[in-house]
Amino acid sequence: MPHFPDPIVVVSQRVERFLQAQRDAAADFGAEASAFVESGASAATGGKGFRAKFCLAGWRAVATAGTSGTPDIPEVVTAASAALEIFHAAALVHDDVIDRSDTRRGRPASHRAWEAAHRSEAWAGDGEEFGRSAAILLGDLLVAWSDDLLEEGLVEADPDRAHRARGEFARMRREVTIGQFLDVAEESAYVTAPVETHADRALRVASLKSARYSVQHPLQLGATLAGADAEQYRALGDFGHPIGLAFQLRDDVLGVFGDSAVTGKPVGDDLREGKRTLLIAYARASLAPGALRVFDELIGDRELSPEQVGHLQQTIIDTGALALVEERISAWAAEADRALRGARLGNGAVSELRDLARAATVRAA
Repeated sequence: MPHFPDPIVVVSQRVERFLQAQRDAAADFGAEASAFVESGASAATGGKGFRAKFCLAGWRAVATAGTSGTPDIPEVVTAASAALEIFHAAALVHDDVIDRSDTRRGRPASHRAWEAAHRSEAWAGDGEEFGRSAAILLGDLLVAWSDDLLEEGLVEADPDRAHRARGEFARMRREVTIGQFLDVAEESAYVTAPVETHADRALRVASLKSARYSVQHPLQLGATLAGADAEQYRALGDFGHPIGLAFQLRDDVLGVFGDSAVTGKPVGDDLREGKRTLLIAYARASLAPGALRVFDELIGDRELSPEQVGHLQQTIIDTGALALVEERISAWAAEADRALRGARLGNGAVSELRDLARAATVRAA
């Protein structure tokens, strides 16, 4: 199989060059501005880099179709992949504010970090409110940075490909924002929605908030920059969406059962946040009215004890919800694999896509 450069190294180097330019640009704006930019740089550093990997893989799948060569990755593709990672950092910052999360990747979430900074500097006003405001603005700055980086990369791109790439990136941003809202809304709207609709509603959120955003659009963005035709674009979409759904379901399982030492988040964090995932929808559908009432009272309680988390975990197992979700993950992974068979894509890149599919769906963090 052809050897490709480590995408994380390539993209992280591009991100770091961009971030250093932002530090330099803010240097004359004062200490507070420099600290704000530095916190953005910190938020944009680290992570698994799935979106960048899928973007690069989508480009290679098309760029190497029918060839045996290993072309160098163009700057536009590196920049687009880096823009995806910075946009993802923005989404996480905003997500942590919405969820009132304390940690991210084993470190204080951005709003908590700014709350602590407010306290350590002995500034006036409410530290928690300041931290929340700073994090909202930080997420907005990261969104702007992702646009800047994409545009930097598109300067030398073929005009038609650049136009299509902008459309792909914009569609991703719109869909994930709607998906994020639906995720928040579901935590309240579930009480009036018929129980039999909860699974489909959870999947709607998973599709918009994660499947399209994390896998399908990054793949198709890379493919677009390589000049994909309609057949190649469709094949990568048919692969990317089910893998993205499986990716989100794995995330849901980890949000309930994951090891905090590996995930960087407290055990059962999704239970405390009240996430109405497919896992929860399946469990609720199997509970008797009395047990369901207790289950609903506990889901979303931020003061859940370890014993209560353990009780909810066991309920999810006993109802068969965990087993059903694992079946869906496996089924979607198989569906995605079938989409690659016979597709006019580079052989080495197809092997890489299969490796990425396994990494996205069989993981501990």
